[in-house]
Amino acid sequence: MRAWMIGVMLSLSFALAGYREKASEALPPPQHLTADATGHYCGMALAEHPGPKGQIILASRRDPVWFSSARDAFAFTILAEESKDVRAIYVSDMGKAPNWDKPGEDNWLDAHQAFFVVGSRKQSGMGASETVPFSDRAAADKFAESNGGRVLSFSEVPPDYVLASDAGAEATHPSEASGSP
Repeated sequence: MRAWMIGVMLSLSFALAGYREKASEALPPPQHLTADATGHYCGMALAEHPGPKGQIILASRRDPVWFSSARDAFAFTILAEESKDVRAIYVSDMGKAPNWDKPGEDNWLDAHQAFFVVGSRKQSGMGASETVPFSDRAAADKFAESNGGRVLSFSEVPPDYVLASDAGAEATHPSEASGSP
């Protein structure tokens, strides 16, 4: 298990290094969330699910890869079998979202600039633990105070939280699961 985690961490490090090298290039803009957008992992319409969404722009594709949760976008960047030609990662800015059920169609935020609340009581569109993104640290802190969890940057979100089953994520972060920061 330890060797596997080291492999995951190395893969994430290489992926982030590649992203940073390309960071000097202008990021392609996020795409408008339409009713046709379907989740990469679930194959379901994103509009059918509450909570923050994600989109990843790849050099090898014309259309973005859509995700029914921000946490799924993280998973894509970690999993070895997924494409590594990432040009940009965008997540819903929940500080600008109309509400949890309607996260917005155009309030996208560069995931590397976001503050994420992990371990909150809010669940993703697929009923799993979520990484709830905000552009404003104060908004993230307020959300964590109301819903539990703690605020982390993109690089601080643990891969085991992203890839674990909900029971595993809670066991890994017991203070977050209980709602205390």
